[in-house]
Amino acid sequence: MNNLYDIIIVGAGHSGSEAAAAAANMGSKTLLITTDMTAIAKMSCNPAIGGIAKGQIVREIDALGGYTGIVTDETAIQFRMLNVSKGPAMWSPRAQSDRLKFSAVWREKLEQTENLQFWQDTVTELIIKDKVVKGVKTKLGVSFFAEAVILTNGTFLNGLMHVGKTQIPGGRDADAPSFGLSEQLKKYNIPVLRMKTGTPARLDGRTINFEKLTEQKGDDYVSMFTFLPEVKTKLKQRSCYIVYTNKDAHNTLKEGFKFSPLFNGTIAGTGPRYCPSIEDKLVTFSEKDSHMLFLEPEGENTIEYYLNGFSSSLPLETQYNALHKIEGFENLKIFRPGYAIEYDYFDPTFLNLNLESKVINNLFFAGQINGTTGYEEAAAQGIMAGINAHLKINKKEPFVLKRDEAYIGVLIDDLINKGVDEPYRMFTSRAEYRILLRQDNADFRLTEKSYNIGLASDFRYKHFLYKKEKVDEIINLLKKTNIEPEKLNPYLKKRNLSEIKQKERLEKILLRPQIKITDLIPLSEILTNFVRLLKSQKEEILNSVEIQLKYKSYIDREKQTAEKLKRLEDKNIPENFDFSKLQSLSTEATQKLNKIRPKNIGQASRIPGVSPADISALLIYFGR
Repeated sequence: MNNLYDIIIVGAGHSGSEAAAAAANMGSKTLLITTDMTAIAKMSCNPAIGGIAKGQIVREIDALGGYTGIVTDETAIQFRMLNVSKGPAMWSPRAQSDRLKFSAVWREKLEQTENLQFWQDTVTELIIKDKVVKGVKTKLGVSFFAEAVILTNGTFLNGLMHVGKTQIPGGRDADAPSFGLSEQLKKYNIPVLRMKTGTPARLDGRTINFEKLTEQKGDDYVSMFTFLPEVKTKLKQRSCYIVYTNKDAHNTLKEGFKFSPLFNGTIAGTGPRYCPSIEDKLVTFSEKDSHMLFLEPEGENTIEYYLNGFSSSLPLETQYNALHKIEGFENLKIFRPGYAIEYDYFDPTFLNLNLESKVINNLFFAGQINGTTGYEEAAAQGIMAGINAHLKINKKEPFVLKRDEAYIGVLIDDLINKGVDEPYRMFTSRAEYRILLRQDNADFRLTEKSYNIGLASDFRYKHFLYKKEKVDEIINLLKKTNIEPEKLNPYLKKRNLSEIKQKERLEKILLRPQIKITDLIPLSEILTNFVRLLKSQKEEILNSVEIQLKYKSYIDREKQTAEKLKRLEDKNIPENFDFSKLQSLSTEATQKLNKIRPKNIGQASRIPGVSPADISALLIYFGR
């Protein structure tokens, strides 16, 4: 066996899969180690990708050259664009996927990736010499060596599952936990903490009365994650359903609270605030008599359903009885109960912005072991860790996205500077520059950057350049083309809109909130002829034009704000600077700055506990 590689990735979840693809596609000889080759990028929780802010992250991963968006589009059984009634900064794509096909297609993509090898085993120990990682040792007694190692162990490190009083060691249902790494890293003074997540029961669709439920169909347009052309699902589209709990179900659930590991002290880990268990909801929102749930199909043809919003660690009997109190579930049968899972994670403030450990050189961390929750947040860290591990071993500068460049930049900046005390989930409200970080322009923001570091393919880059060229051409056409009153006014009159008295530029007409670019195309022969010549993804090109013009003033304002704050990013702080020697800093700021060791004053300004007065002191000192 050849046991020597450039990069080793431990774990093949969403984070590990993106890390492996990125590292291998950039040219590193890569080894992906997983405990189960049939569970690559497995959807351990709900069978869906995207949502508020998460959809933006997936489009950013795709713009960089990752696979999550492509796999989602190819395996989608429902697509919805959320928040379309709001401004484009809030539009968020979301898709239901066929759970089994999602994992199978991911494996197929990785198996077709050059430079990538696989090994089915469990890593129990890192090989470290003089605080530099050299490789890994496995449960089978095999040693693999590499210049860099990326840990993406998800919920497997000392994983423990709970169903009432029953405790089962595991990283997820039917999968064994991983031991050894947490204990080893503790010796290097890296804080190892505990978190909790959960999942609901899986339901037998044959025993559900769907006539009592509210159907929720998807959009007609079902391929919206990848920017690449001609990627579409061939799967049958399925509906989701809205379900509601009630007082009877709540009372049944409360009867099991005395056996709940959440409430009797059995579970010590912190759970996700924004995706709470059903028992958490009943306590936190005790005044509510009903909670909305979403019934989601697990695949194109399967009868299995996922009940989103009903995760629980209550005893099996309690879960089963409570479910039967819900309208439509009177005759319900389940395949397995919900459960909670506790697992180890590492304090992300002990990482650099490239996700490399500050303590052990060439060791990278990505995914839920950094305290995040969700497939999308994990995949985002994975692709960035894969990129940066390759750049590090090739002695190139780190690839770090700023907060005004990507939600991925916001995510990683928050983890490193603020740390986590509960599972971190991305929201649009976490980003200061939401108008800049839209789902429609992720390729404009990131594809050229990725191409320049060697990840985005020639095909992807050429497709991006074509789109950019056509967007610019249409904008210029709208700016210089006039429309006569006799052509436009009949349309305006029909819409009860104010008419024009003389020729107006198409650009000015489009600024009216009631008018879309698709309304103007049939009214202008020049615009009609131009659009007819466009290749695939016309809708995406036209949307981009419309958003850029309608929201130009808001976009320009956010860009100006971002540019002002970037000046702080340019004021670097020496790597080993001792903040204790600045007596003008507060005690808390000194402690936080010495722990996190920011690279520049901009990063320092985002650390909790570092006040504006502390930043002023740093600016005065380093300004000298």
